[in-house]
Amino acid sequence: MRISGLATGMDTDQMVKDLMKAERIPLDKLSQKKQTMEWQKESYRELNSMMSDMRSTASSMRLQSGYNAYKTVSSNTGAVTAKTTSASVPGSYSVTVNELAQSAKFTSGQAIQNEAGTAAKGTDKVLQTGEADTTLQLTNSKGQTASITITATDTFKSLGEKIAGATDNTSGESLGLRASFDNTTSRFFISSKAMGGDESFTLSVGDPTVESRILGGAANTAQGKYGSVAFDGIVIDNLKTNTTTINNMKLDLVQKGTSTVSVQSDVEAPFDMIKSFVEKYNEFIDKAQGMLTEKRNRDFPPLTDAQREDLTEKEIELWEEKAKSGMLQSDATVRGIVSDLRSAWMSPVSGIPAGELSMLSQVGINTGSYQDGGKLFIDEAKLKSVLEQKPEEVMNLFTSGTDGIGDRLYDSVNKGIDQLGKKAGTPGTLVDSSFLSTRLKDLDEQMQNWEDKLVTVEDRYWKQFSALETAMSQLNQQSAWVQQNLLGGM
Repeated sequence: MRISGLATGMDTDQMVKDLMKAERIPLDKLSQKKQTMEWQKESYRELNSMMSDMRSTASSMRLQSGYNAYKTVSSNTGAVTAKTTSASVPGSYSVTVNELAQSAKFTSGQAIQNEAGTAAKGTDKVLQTGEADTTLQLTNSKGQTASITITATDTFKSLGEKIAGATDNTSGESLGLRASFDNTTSRFFISSKAMGGDESFTLSVGDPTVESRILGGAANTAQGKYGSVAFDGIVIDNLKTNTTTINNMKLDLVQKGTSTVSVQSDVEAPFDMIKSFVEKYNEFIDKAQGMLTEKRNRDFPPLTDAQREDLTEKEIELWEEKAKSGMLQSDATVRGIVSDLRSAWMSPVSGIPAGELSMLSQVGINTGSYQDGGKLFIDEAKLKSVLEQKPEEVMNLFTSGTDGIGDRLYDSVNKGIDQLGKKAGTPGTLVDSSFLSTRLKDLDEQMQNWEDKLVTVEDRYWKQFSALETAMSQLNQQSAWVQQNLLGGM
């Protein structure tokens, strides 16, 4: 039971609070230390995330496939377009499209009329007044046959749907047809799904009048066509699609005609890859150098809870902006990572034959002045020129053995990620046994022990003040009794 200062006249609550402020000083220092560590952890993790972004590009830079990039140019894209594969060979090739592969196609010979004598719509009935149900029979090139019953309820649209869904009478296998009735032309359009000269189908109707209406004067048999193309004079016949791969090039045949297809080295692809990494690298160096050189404002320690209560939100924001600065000033781990990355970039590549490219400066990539902190600068025109004239030498510069710049950068980035992870954990991971996380757990335990201790101390102060109040109350009662008895008897 806590007794306030009624007997002594003291502000017991305030006195206990003042005493506890002094008692909380060690806990406040632990809290400030914890906050500082958390800010340091955030800074380490920010750098770690930036290095993780670099890693994917660094991985591509160490692979030869990133530099063996080619593109195709067709002199007549109306006849043929082309795409390279990983095994395409540079050069120019003559491609002549002799024939396009086609599916077996049927179209009503003329516009179908409805019973009223006007152009039919999909909603009009196939059978006219007085016509009995009849059977439409489809047979494809495999000898599969489907029998479709045309009833009085069938419209031209529903009949088209039945044809599209036709299945073999025996096996139930689809006949592989597409079909629809077109309202604009008032005709049926039917085709095989596959292309080639071996594709065909025949359409017949039991009622000659209905058959004549559907055919509209067209033949009742449709036949597909094989494609044919000549590649540098070599004729390839019996194509069942209009896409084919020849000499490790994927050709898309558009229409009959001739084109010269050139396979050229694609300078843009490796250039963009290298430039992308340099940009990410420079962003990291800029951030890391900023953290390494940022001054630590030790006159602005993290605010305690009590201090926060006396400040506005804006004042807290401005204070913490200064308090957070310099968390990684001159940090050895970050400085070592930056040094390793610089070395990976700038050291000559061993094992390169004399006279070939062995340093980044030879391809137009250089470091700036000392004030730039190790950032890289690209002479884009020079890099593109070297990629165009010496693509294999550039590839060797980045991918040669285990000493290529791509491999060195990838290893350095991985090493940096591992070091930062051990220091402050890796963002996105569930298990965090890093140095700072372990220290933070220890601080949490110390702070909890202090919290428990302060509860005991505050209880002791209250007991002491309560005892004082009780004693003063008894003394006051005795004094009043003495005065009453002594003075009252006079």
